[in-house]
Amino acid sequence: MENDQRIFTVRGVAVMLDSDLAGVYGVETGAMNRAVERNPERFAEPFSFRLTTEEWENLICQIGISSSWGGRRKLPRVFTEHGAVMLAAVLSSDRAIAASRAVVDAFVRIRRALDLNRTLAKKLDELAARSYKHERDIAIIFHELRQMTEPEPEEPEKPRRRIGFKTKEQREREDREHGRKRRQRQETTERL
Repeated sequence: MENDQRIFTVRGVAVMLDSDLAGVYGVETGAMNRAVERNPERFAEPFSFRLTTEEWENLICQIGISSSWGGRRKLPRVFTEHGAVMLAAVLSSDRAIAASRAVVDAFVRIRRALDLNRTLAKKLDELAARSYKHERDIAIIFHELRQMTEPEPEEPEKPRRRIGFKTKEQREREDREHGRKRRQRQETTERL
């Protein structure tokens, strides 16, 4: 298994299992863990920590570790990038030093991939926001276009006043109608 595939995220940190790291360094897991326990000041919480039962069960589900005979007596220890480098210094074999470079390179590749994912996620959020704004603008444009294409309601035509010669009766009738309208307007304004 390649080193990149042995790096997992636990508690928001990229880590490697003790058994995987022991395999890379060419030592037994138990011997490596004893070396870590002899140097507790070098492997404080930020560099190395034991998984909780829940974290271990989640990790087993993620990576598909079979529950074969034997198994572990203790919950596994995990190492961050700095813990893996510190471990190479504690083990101080040529193979451990060479392997630590490969492990650090794997951590760097994982970090770059995570940074790229964060950058892509940010750009996708920006695109989604812009597309929402564009959708809203397009909806407004279509609304305006619909209003422009719909025929305006027709106003009823006002009766046209006839021009030309009028008889005396016609003029008297018009005067009465105009007088009635004038009185109605006056009454309305007086009420106000």
